[in-house]
Amino acid sequence: MNNDPRIQELLTLKTIAEMLNQAGGLTTQMLNQVLEKLLALTGLTTAWILFIDDNGFESAADLQLPPALLYADKQPMRCAGCSCVNRFRDGRLDRAVNILNCKRIEDAMENDWGDTRGITHHATVPLRSGELKYGVLNVAAPGKRHFEGEELALLEGVALQIGSAIERMHLYAAEQRRSDLFTRLGAFSRALGAAGSRMRSEQTDMRMERADEDNPCRLMRHAAALIGEHFDWPFAALFTVDGPHLVLRAMSLGGELKAPQARIPLRGFPWLHAAVRAQEAALLDSQQIAALFRRRELKPYWPPLEYALAAPIPSGSARSAGLLLVGDTVRGKRAGAERDVLEALGEHLAIVLESDELEANRRELARLEERNKLARDLHDSVSQMLFSLSMTAKGVESLVREQAAEEAIASVRDMQDLSQHALKEMRALIMQLRPAGLEAGLATALGSYGEKLGLTVSAQVHGLRALPRSVEEALWRIGQEALNNIRKHAGTTEASVTLTLGQDSVLLRIADTGRGIAKKRLRQLPPASLGLSTMEERAAALGGRFQLTTSPKGGTIIEVHVPLAADEQRNKRARRENHDD
Repeated sequence: MNNDPRIQELLTLKTIAEMLNQAGGLTTQMLNQVLEKLLALTGLTTAWILFIDDNGFESAADLQLPPALLYADKQPMRCAGCSCVNRFRDGRLDRAVNILNCKRIEDAMENDWGDTRGITHHATVPLRSGELKYGVLNVAAPGKRHFEGEELALLEGVALQIGSAIERMHLYAAEQRRSDLFTRLGAFSRALGAAGSRMRSEQTDMRMERADEDNPCRLMRHAAALIGEHFDWPFAALFTVDGPHLVLRAMSLGGELKAPQARIPLRGFPWLHAAVRAQEAALLDSQQIAALFRRRELKPYWPPLEYALAAPIPSGSARSAGLLLVGDTVRGKRAGAERDVLEALGEHLAIVLESDELEANRRELARLEERNKLARDLHDSVSQMLFSLSMTAKGVESLVREQAAEEAIASVRDMQDLSQHALKEMRALIMQLRPAGLEAGLATALGSYGEKLGLTVSAQVHGLRALPRSVEEALWRIGQEALNNIRKHAGTTEASVTLTLGQDSVLLRIADTGRGIAKKRLRQLPPASLGLSTMEERAAALGGRFQLTTSPKGGTIIEVHVPLAADEQRNKRARRENHDD
């Protein structure tokens, strides 16, 4: 066996490197084995490793500490303010330091905590990997007051290997954490998208006058609950930007949903303002978090967080729509792995909120279109009849004055006919606004509506199943529009309505044998003239398709095919959630 000291050093370094490379993690046991190899090679008696970060330090490993440092479950090893930690923090420790007075030993001697075994000083080496620093390696021996250059070089070599191993473990843990978070993000996004779709579906009947106002807040609360369900952050909060303020809409605290609705001035919290302005995630330390939750309205919800990340929820304009704040009670390096995921989470929230806003705008435009159509119908039918009625009444007045009895009687009859027509038109318009009669079934209701328009309607139903309310009312509106077109444009009083109810879809077919429309003429007509665009939009909103078939003297056929599987799944989920609540 080769007893050359240099060969022994190389072999020891090789053994330590293999131990660190094969380790699944830097456990205390693994680090103690490294220290054991180091002490056996150098002839030193005592060694310990401290991990240091911005929030504090911890004793990661130690070997053969004297009794004085083992006092009260190693209390001296937990005391702050020693020279090696201070040098590390202020940046003065960038290489091995030969000898430092050991304040821990000095305190032990002063307080008579036990035998120091002759140790008064130690050498200190930073644990580093490139520009990154993780802590210090300290070694000592009784009466040892000086280390030769070769000894310091060996210590630095071991420290670099430990530092590289720490960096490798951190990178591996960060990638594992990032992968896990992105997997959770996928599940969260699917759940949030389904929740947004369900909320929009619940509002298609337009029964909620303030639905558009309340829905973003409902989405925020639902998103906070889903964050608590899909992620392991003990704290998550969602804010919206309201001028110079942040409004806290909802938070998940240990998985429990809270909605305090607190207003926070941005100018008092520059780190939050910076996250909003910079449109990128910002790391908050424990002091910044404490300052935020010292506010009276937030103090009851103060979580004991070690760090937090604030990420913007962007909007289509170059400003932030809100802010997402998450935090953890565990000190560590996980924040770096979570930054990208948190920014992606903010973007997903922004997409859902903007989709909801676009849907609200679409509903408002649909309401405006309904009002405009009603105004046109009133002008084209009822208002003209009422105008004719008023003119006829004036004529009757003149005839009565002239004692032209027969002419007056004829005019009164004309007035009666006009008033009956006006009443009939008004009832038809009221039927369009309020879908009464749907309780008897869609086909029956359309048949009754057609009869009120003066049509003879043949209604047939194939299959048996209940339709979701949103689907039934959309098909009702489409059927109304189609029957109105038959009365006004087809030149016939006969129509047929066929409703085919399948397991996964429904087909509504409305046909007439009137004069139809030539293709050239159909292309020239604006869609609004026949309500075609409205019918097509209603079908598309349900994920269905609209088809018009027409020809001169061949009549017109309108078919609307709507899938039911997705809608049925939404209804089932809604029933389950209501049952759970």
